[in-house]
Amino acid sequence: MKLRIGFGVDVHRLSPEVPLIIGGLEIPSDLGAVGHSDADVLLHAICDAILGAANLRDIGHHFSDKDPQYKGIDSKILLAKVVDLMKSHKYTLVNLDSTVILEFPKLNPHIPEMQSILAELLEVDIDAVSIKATTHERVDSFGESLAIKAYATVLLQKH
Repeated sequence: MKLRIGFGVDVHRLSPEVPLIIGGLEIPSDLGAVGHSDADVLLHAICDAILGAANLRDIGHHFSDKDPQYKGIDSKILLAKVVDLMKSHKYTLVNLDSTVILEFPKLNPHIPEMQSILAELLEVDIDAVSIKATTHERVDSFGESLAIKAYATVLLQKH
């Protein structure tokens, strides 16, 4: 049995002009994440973690922000493509551990629905999907609600 660990991180600026989408779910908020796609910081970190574990470079290599076909794209589509790539290289996901850093709104009420969305996309049981949320205690750009960040770690198994 061959196991591989991958780590991903993503950051997006926050702005009042766009929706806040995290973990494939639109979260009610006065601020949203700005990006070329829908700026789902959690899904982007997960994509990078999977790609890294499988040694397949990073999300920008596969889905360039210079390519107009990805403008405004739903990040669930990007994650589904990454899962297909993972499977084509004979990997399955064992588990995901992730953390989202955001001052407001509080994400804990939304985590079970995000876990359900991710379990389906990743083709795993819901207990293999860990999502945590924290703040930056009003310190720096994250604590001042200027930006959002997500970290993700995955364990893949090669078959």
